[in-house]
Amino acid sequence: MGQGGLTELDAVLTVARCGKFRTAALELGVSTTALSNAVGKLERTLGVRLFNRTTRSVSLTEAGEQFVAQVAPAVRDIHEAMNIARSRQVTPSGTLRINAFPTAAREIFSSLVLPFQREHPQVHIDIVTEGRLVDVVAGGFDFGVRSADLVPVDMIAVPLGGARRNVVVGSPSYLQARGTPIVPQDLLGHSCLRVRLPNGAIYRWPFEKDGQSVHVDVEGAFTLDEASLARTAVLASVGLTLAMESDVRDDIEAGRLVRVLEDWTPALSPLSLYYPSKRNPTAAFKAFVDFARRRSHATTSDQALPAP
Repeated sequence: MGQGGLTELDAVLTVARCGKFRTAALELGVSTTALSNAVGKLERTLGVRLFNRTTRSVSLTEAGEQFVAQVAPAVRDIHEAMNIARSRQVTPSGTLRINAFPTAAREIFSSLVLPFQREHPQVHIDIVTEGRLVDVVAGGFDFGVRSADLVPVDMIAVPLGGARRNVVVGSPSYLQARGTPIVPQDLLGHSCLRVRLPNGAIYRWPFEKDGQSVHVDVEGAFTLDEASLARTAVLASVGLTLAMESDVRDDIEAGRLVRVLEDWTPALSPLSLYYPSKRNPTAAFKAFVDFARRRSHATTSDQALPAP
């Protein structure tokens, strides 16, 4: 079978599993148009329609259900054979797919992904960021990156870096005009940038001190779901924002933003790279795991060194 035929089979199987062309296209890293064309080409070759398509849904036809049931095991065997062959590569190459929270992706991009790609330029890195937890195996990902406490128990995990934390920050001019909050409840008298979660709910800002936990439903002029927009707004003195420290560290060090409520924002769980056990990992897969482990060991060693 030629590569084109395998691509078309992968397209059909992914659409059948995802139930939507757009979701399947994102998973495969192609445009929705290209995916639709691949499915259509196979349907024309077979002379039968595999999917019922409407503006709102996609479902397998009776012929499609039978086709997928018969073809899926064979395609898995083909990919397994290809992975076995790739595992014998000397030079890592091919594509690695990583799923991560947006904040996690930003944290590892400069410290892990970029250095790895510079060391292995023939490896293509495909990163998908989303706020919800996903099954990396079902989604066709090689790796996931999440807080250590969210890693599924059946996965192999590699710790990445040390502790992380949220920070509440505001611009010097905003704090001069509105005052500095001392306890979380003081935020109710401030303009804050509200955060919308992937499920549509509004995030209640969490705080903890001396065993006491507090969640504050803040108010403000903006509700956002993108950290870069929140950073832009807080730099414009719109109000206070809750951010990952790594996203605003440069602004804090430069004096553009000021941390408040520091004693109410404890450390969070560190990040972990996680993945399922594989019988025949590709050279690229093994190289990335080894690279991550070396980075993790170096970070742990640095943290263990006594202060000068």
